[in-house]
Amino acid sequence: MIKRLLVVESPGKVKKLSQILGSDWKVLASCGHIRELSNEGDDSLGFVMDGSNVRCNYIPRDQRAKETIQKLKSAVKQVDEVVLATDPDREGETIAWHLKETLGLREPKRVIYTEITPSAVQSAIANPRKLDQNLIGAGLCRDCLDKLVGYKGSPLVWALNNGAKSVGRVQSATLHLICQRENEILTFVPQDYWSVWVDYAEGFRAFYKGTVDSPKDAADQETETHDDAKVGNSPETPESKRVLSEAEATRLVEEAQQHPHQVIHFEGKIVNRQPPPPFTTSSLQQAAGSKLRFAPDKTMVVAQKLYEAGLITYMRTDSVMLSPEFCASARKWLEQNDPPNVPSQVAKHRSSKSAQEAHEAIRPTDVFRPSVQLRLELPDDEFNLYVMIWKRSIASQCRAAQLRKTLVITQSGSLLWSARGQVIEFYGYARYWNNLSKDSVLPSLQQGQALKLENAGHEKKQTQPPPRYSEPKLVQLMERKGIGRPSTYAPTVATLKKRNYVELKKDHLQPTPLGLEVDAFLLKALPDLLEAEFTAKMEDALDAISEGKNSWQHYLTSWNQNYFVPALSKAKTVVASSPTGKANVITERKYETSRTRCPECKNFLAKIPSSKVKKKYFLKCTKGCENVVLFWSDFNKTWQPPQAKTVQAENQQKPPVKMTAYPCPVCKKPLEEYSYIKEGQSKTMLRCSNAQSRKDTKHKDVAYFSTQKGWWSPKFGELGVKS
Repeated sequence: MIKRLLVVESPGKVKKLSQILGSDWKVLASCGHIRELSNEGDDSLGFVMDGSNVRCNYIPRDQRAKETIQKLKSAVKQVDEVVLATDPDREGETIAWHLKETLGLREPKRVIYTEITPSAVQSAIANPRKLDQNLIGAGLCRDCLDKLVGYKGSPLVWALNNGAKSVGRVQSATLHLICQRENEILTFVPQDYWSVWVDYAEGFRAFYKGTVDSPKDAADQETETHDDAKVGNSPETPESKRVLSEAEATRLVEEAQQHPHQVIHFEGKIVNRQPPPPFTTSSLQQAAGSKLRFAPDKTMVVAQKLYEAGLITYMRTDSVMLSPEFCASARKWLEQNDPPNVPSQVAKHRSSKSAQEAHEAIRPTDVFRPSVQLRLELPDDEFNLYVMIWKRSIASQCRAAQLRKTLVITQSGSLLWSARGQVIEFYGYARYWNNLSKDSVLPSLQQGQALKLENAGHEKKQTQPPPRYSEPKLVQLMERKGIGRPSTYAPTVATLKKRNYVELKKDHLQPTPLGLEVDAFLLKALPDLLEAEFTAKMEDALDAISEGKNSWQHYLTSWNQNYFVPALSKAKTVVASSPTGKANVITERKYETSRTRCPECKNFLAKIPSSKVKKKYFLKCTKGCENVVLFWSDFNKTWQPPQAKTVQAENQQKPPVKMTAYPCPVCKKPLEEYSYIKEGQSKTMLRCSNAQSRKDTKHKDVAYFSTQKGWWSPKFGELGVKS
């Protein structure tokens, strides 16, 4: 007899939780947010600010939410107790409040867990708490703030008539970072310089360091930076002190050839490199981007599946804390499998000031789970991300790596030359998370030792503009500047691409002409909203609300009255100041030109960006031939006009369905042969013959494809004997 109802957010958790809780429980999912602010009232905001009070009008999010609410209301009537187990963060607490309000629950029990394992879930059920009104207030405030900025600010960019769709509190500040970097690149003036070096017969190269009477360089500090956004472990190419003319570089080479060389300083020391902390949301997105080539939103989708399967802890967190139980388990694994790597004392990692220490970092739920078994159970993306999380978690519990670093300074006449070496003495944590550059070996030398010059020369170089941000680097920058929070990094980057404000070119984000126009306008109209410090202060204010240090209604009304209302009034004068209403932005959009000519006027066609086509752009004539539009055909490998459906194609009847004697592996009904067209070629597959069954999730992988050995399914393998 079902007596208790557990409500979670994601349907993906229902099966696992039902298995853990047993037959006394019914587990249902809200499918994320079930309510949103309505589009009623002034500017369709759905809320009214009256003095220091805010009145919100919430409605079901969509038709599916309406159906979910009815299903949940029906279930509530059939049980004695309702427990809310939405995600353990600010957004999850807000969803729990919406469920309480919608379902008419008086004092619902709220439970939180950061991993879907029997021990964690049972412990959470045994220790319920009340809803946290401070977290709810911060969540409601964020909803209202985002809608206020979006709905009041977006009409400003609509007036530009250039296709701009929206302004956003986090979105616009992030776009500004990308556009700032682009402007730095465009205004960058390269400068020539020369790197001067000497090669010694003893087997190493040294670089010009200066002269004996030049000011002493500040002592190099050993800095430990675990850069998860960095691709590869290659060290920067060594260079000399920059020489600004070829004549000076030639003079230094000649002087090096005229004088004897000797070692005047030889230093060798062992340096400990501490292990990196376990993953937070941000560092996971950075590492998955640099190592697995995952976009931030893809990383979160894959991590969500691992969490719902009970394999990792909750994936939205800014804490690097690990539970004592996991630390003990990881130490036991190291004692059994890698005894030399067991530390006498585990490295202490510091979370950011705003991190919620009650949460854990992202880690595996069972460090002893065999990867061989998981390799068979998980798709490649999920397995690869899981292994990366496992390695990082174990690495954080290991001994430090030990590096032998060597510094050699030589002298010829008045010139000084330096060389550096590094040898990994003990890998430590790097056995699992290798972010150390390769060995660079210097010979064993002695103070005062004479050296034989083998060659001397210089190499012309040029200063380079700062690079565009990769997606991992942008997430890293957003975190460092305090723009957004763990739950917003991925959707913000995805929104910028969807709005056609930025595009990904060679793994780097580049603002489109539209993105640059919008940013240039907002810099005049709402400059504060683009500043990282301004946005970060808003995030700090939301954190203060979640800690009970401020009233969310008071903050929202004060922010609106003291900043946003005056700022919007000023912004509207920027639009009005232009006779065209375009605020001095570029009146004609400039598109990249293709090598394909217009079939009518013979001018080169323009590349029009579009996220709806596979090639990310189509071709159009911008010289007056209005109807000339071409799309790329993978089948014909040519640009073609859109193909209109012929009458014959429209009237063509579907081929008759052919039933087989093979049973569906899920419901045992017969499989049918289904014919379809893909990339211009006719293909056939087997699928379940029950059209209604095909709509449920259990049947989504029931698909057999024709191979040389017969019918084969990626999920179910080769087709068995007919029943």
